[in-house]
Amino acid sequence: MQRSTWFWILGVGLVLLLACGGFVGLGLWAANTFGEGRNMSLGFGDAIAIVRVEGTIVPGEAPPPNPFVGGSAGGAYSQTIVDHLKDADENDNVKAVVLFVDSPGGSVFASDEIYLQIKEMHKPIITAMGSVAASGGYYISAPTDEIWASPHTFTCSIGVIMQLVNVEGFAEEYGITTVVVKSGQFKDIGNPFREVTDADQEILQSLVDEAYDGFVKIVAEGRGMTEAEVREIADGRVCSGTQAKEMNLVDNLGYLPDVIDRAAELGGLGNEPRIIEYTENASFVETLSAAFYHPGPIDELRQVLHFNAGSPLMYLYTGQ
Repeated sequence: MQRSTWFWILGVGLVLLLACGGFVGLGLWAANTFGEGRNMSLGFGDAIAIVRVEGTIVPGEAPPPNPFVGGSAGGAYSQTIVDHLKDADENDNVKAVVLFVDSPGGSVFASDEIYLQIKEMHKPIITAMGSVAASGGYYISAPTDEIWASPHTFTCSIGVIMQLVNVEGFAEEYGITTVVVKSGQFKDIGNPFREVTDADQEILQSLVDEAYDGFVKIVAEGRGMTEAEVREIADGRVCSGTQAKEMNLVDNLGYLPDVIDRAAELGGLGNEPRIIEYTENASFVETLSAAFYHPGPIDELRQVLHFNAGSPLMYLYTGQ
């Protein structure tokens, strides 16, 4: 067979392969866009919106999802959640919002961003707790109109944690030395290559205490309790949904369908209300590129490091 014939066959095969990939990407994009996506759902009329907070709470916007993997990129991104809450509040068809929280908490900054948006909501908003809604997960639940948890939900964990890594001994063992040039005594506070001094500890503790005081105040306001009452149980302990209800930290025990029914009642809707799920949809180009993208080890490491970047001050339950 002549060489030109082989080139012609390979060219046709490549065109067919690209066409198939395009049709797959187009189908996935259409399913995302016209299904129950960020701003659309099948059907018309009044509805209940579900906004999900799943995974560790981190600052910023969620990257586009991979349609072949499904779900988010492994965290609850505060700006994305804030945008979803705003969209639901501004959507005339949405009569009530369910905040589904399945999170051990996370960044103090990111948790507060979500909290502030919830405080601005004009529509009824109810928390449905999943398997875990602890620390920052509880922080964002506190201002909602009602909190529902499963009897087996891990929640509470009201408190603040800061964890710093010290590798001084490791560096000495392997002959690693560091040179620090700084403008002030505390400029390298938290430096992993030296011990935390008593003076450092005092400064860091003041930051933790300040964030803790804010947490206590928010719980007290949201639950109609005094700050003294909250402090009695805000020692970082994790508790079950049943225990949280006994401590007035949860209103009712139930699961997501129960919360949807309650939200429909508050929103003046009948049985089996229409549901709008607020999720991130990829564009056609993003969907098609994601279909052929396979992250390498360096990319995966970069994603892991992203979650540990920024302030180490956390509303986080670390028992998972």
